[in-house]
Amino acid sequence: MSGHFVWRMESVLDLYEEKHDPRRPVVCFDEASKELHAHAKEPLPAQPGKVRREDYEYQRLGTVNLFLACCPRVGWRYVEVTSQRTYQDVARQFKALVDVHFPKAEKVRLVLDNLNTHTPAALYETFPADEAARILARLEFHYTPKHASWLNIAEMEWSVLTRQVLDQRFPDQASLKRAIAAWQKQRNKTAAPIRWCFSTTLARCKLARLYPVQLS
Repeated sequence: MSGHFVWRMESVLDLYEEKHDPRRPVVCFDEASKELHAHAKEPLPAQPGKVRREDYEYQRLGTVNLFLACCPRVGWRYVEVTSQRTYQDVARQFKALVDVHFPKAEKVRLVLDNLNTHTPAALYETFPADEAARILARLEFHYTPKHASWLNIAEMEWSVLTRQVLDQRFPDQASLKRAIAAWQKQRNKTAAPIRWCFSTTLARCKLARLYPVQLS
């Protein structure tokens, strides 16, 4: 490990320790792919004393992309299903964060990993320079260290979404979107904040081996 790893780790951890400021919300951003599958044979419905049964065979119907953004301190999350995840797709997500989801925020502080599309350059690949600059002025990028995606709280939200929604077959985007929208509505209604307990202080104690210069 290097000082570069530690610097990025502590930058993210310090951000998570701050109290929520609606003028400067912390938003965790990530994406994942989801294969679309149709049943080869119709499932057998649940009956008294018997669970619903599915045949192990299925039809592959392509892959879609899911963007996920969450604001851990206020228990807000948003998921959008897209056909792909190009620079333009990512840039549109960045624009929505500042113009739709947090229009009153002075700065949206974004935690994300090092995927090549997770860059301010995506804005200039998509919008005219003045519009790209306007959006960028309201974003602040905080990158997790490479090979440390566990530092992105969005990973925790993916785990919940996978267990509650994605761990089943969807034959098309429409059915997937409906299921995710219902899940999102319920999750946001409860507005349960995500409590992150790992801090810079704990990192310096428990992960001291990662620091190039040992702490005294």
